[in-house]
Amino acid sequence: MSVQYPLAQVTASESLAPRLTFGEEVVKFIRTKPLGAAGALVVLAMLFVAVFAAALTRYDPYQGDYALQFARPSAEHWLGTDEFGRDLLTRIMYGARIALFVGFTASFSGCTLGALLGVLSAYWGGTVDLLLERLMDILLAFPQLILALAIASILGPAVQNVVVAIAIPVIPRVARVVRATALSVKEHQYVEAVQALGASRRRVVLQHIIPNIMAPYLIMLTAQLGAAILAEAALSYLGLGTAEPTPSWGLMLSGSASSYAEKAPWIALFPGIAISLGVFGFNLFGDSLRDALDPKLRRG
Repeated sequence: MSVQYPLAQVTASESLAPRLTFGEEVVKFIRTKPLGAAGALVVLAMLFVAVFAAALTRYDPYQGDYALQFARPSAEHWLGTDEFGRDLLTRIMYGARIALFVGFTASFSGCTLGALLGVLSAYWGGTVDLLLERLMDILLAFPQLILALAIASILGPAVQNVVVAIAIPVIPRVARVVRATALSVKEHQYVEAVQALGASRRRVVLQHIIPNIMAPYLIMLTAQLGAAILAEAALSYLGLGTAEPTPSWGLMLSGSASSYAEKAPWIALFPGIAISLGVFGFNLFGDSLRDALDPKLRRG
């Protein structure tokens, strides 16, 4: 006489850790990465100021008042005025728009193109990989800022030209990192399995390789944001970025700012602080995001 015993059925999902919601992930990030949270707060403050600059100030960033030249910081002009009598706080607020636009556009376009080239180089291999890698070696032979200066001097001073000049040096650095990750993903058994089942190259790249290189892509993207803002300020300072009367942080530091350093030090001091805070915030957030997304560095 056979006795049948009921078998306990346990689903696979019950043995796995519960998936955190977006809000829980944010709380965990703030708790485990307080410096990264501080950097994110600085970035959000920059975004807020850039978006609502017109509502936060009553002054025109372009219109000057020669009767108020070199006015000291006061209740009317919190950060003083420049050599044209323009409110410095207003120009710094509007300058956040230029910094963020150039930073986001240049880093996103450069990182995205670099990631695509890295995936293409890793997956196709052979001659394609050889030619792309040699091209990346040529671009990497030049320091990032020097290459940006050369491109900006050829294209001329304009916001769109600054974006191109900053984005091109980013491409080989991202391509190298993404290529190394894509080569590792390409050798996984599930990729070989879908290839054996007859999946097209397009499907393998879009559904299996690109989703698995998103972590290093996001890390490089956040890391390059601060560098792009600093590069835009450097190009504008050297006269190869935005031109007057555009309210650019780097442009505020050039020209008359150094000439009037003793007479009106606030003209150079406060834009310099804005650049430092922006770059510092993005770097803190990028480093913490790297620790959170990289399994080898993940803690807590």
